[in-house]
Amino acid sequence: MHYEGSCHCGRIAFAFESAEPVASALSCNCSICRRRGSLLWFGPRSGFELKSDPAGLESYRFNSGHIDHHHCRVCGVAPFSEALDPRSGEPTVAINLRCVPAVDLDALEITRYDGASR
Repeated sequence: MHYEGSCHCGRIAFAFESAEPVASALSCNCSICRRRGSLLWFGPRSGFELKSDPAGLESYRFNSGHIDHHHCRVCGVAPFSEALDPRSGEPTVAINLRCVPAVDLDALEITRYDGASR
């Protein structure tokens, strides 16, 4: 399945591929996800394409500094993050599904993750 998304102002546009329709998301309660309200889908970085100029991105790292939390320099919306999968070591992307119009957020199966305790 092919999906496209963007930040609010559209300056950060992206596309990603999923082997099947996106039907679930992770809701994390860590200090940044709780504040952003992100609903996250994880996939391989190889299936992700940034369709806009990377100069429009600002990145933020905190705690262990292993995750690049990206947000738009103009509107501030955080459409995706990048890191290495801690299990496989493979480059991974975490897509904020709230930034993907084709995904029906009300139909998602939500998994709660206790990132605040980690």
